[in-house]
Amino acid sequence: MNYNDQTNHSITLSGTPKRVLSLVPSQTELLYYLGTPPVGQTIFCYHPQNNFKESTKIGGTKKLQLDKIRSLKPDLIIGNKEENVKEQIEELRLEFPVWLSDIYTSKDATAMIRQIGKLVGKSKKADDLASEIEEGFRTNSKQIRGTALYLIWNNPYMAAGRNTFINSILNAHGYTNAISAEDSRYPTISLDEIKKINPDYVLLSSEPFPFKESHISALKSHFAEAKIRLVDGELYSWYGPRLLKTIESLRK
Repeated sequence: MNYNDQTNHSITLSGTPKRVLSLVPSQTELLYYLGTPPVGQTIFCYHPQNNFKESTKIGGTKKLQLDKIRSLKPDLIIGNKEENVKEQIEELRLEFPVWLSDIYTSKDATAMIRQIGKLVGKSKKADDLASEIEEGFRTNSKQIRGTALYLIWNNPYMAAGRNTFINSILNAHGYTNAISAEDSRYPTISLDEIKKINPDYVLLSSEPFPFKESHISALKSHFAEAKIRLVDGELYSWYGPRLLKTIESLRK
């Protein structure tokens, strides 16, 4: 059968794949949730934690070990347009069916969940999960909080812009992204630029850079008025079954 991925690339599968390989943490967690453990996963695919130690690692999301992947002989590879490197994906596509997600909103995420469920023969469980996530976002009575600058990196500071999945989760939490440029995904930003933006909140993510309490103290010396908080990056940027935990955080 033929399947189009979220980048409109078509793959052909002769049947339900038995050797699925995942290049992305959120989708690795989804495969385990669906009962289809991947034959290989990245070093960043640490959920579920009880499966991580014994899993076969195939490098990082942006530094895949292509020879290791070839040795595993996958009949389906699942990746993501943003998280994986285009040149490596193109090389893998010469040998294997590679299905890519492309996610900016919770609707994109639930569409991905349903499509991967169909690919691996677990449509019922995937549909149930997607419906639960959709209902959680639909019934969310968000509190309007103000503008927020969501920092993902330190030295230099980098922020999540509006054209990102993180932005959609910020909105669900009642924040308006302080980065106003629609086409800027992860801009580098200086302290002077942050002062000009003057956000109500500065949110320091736990990933990919692990911000700590010491970073709050450093920023408070520059932004006495802003509320500066550490946040769990998984709740803002993982788009698989971890969205159930994101919805729990919204309800709190």
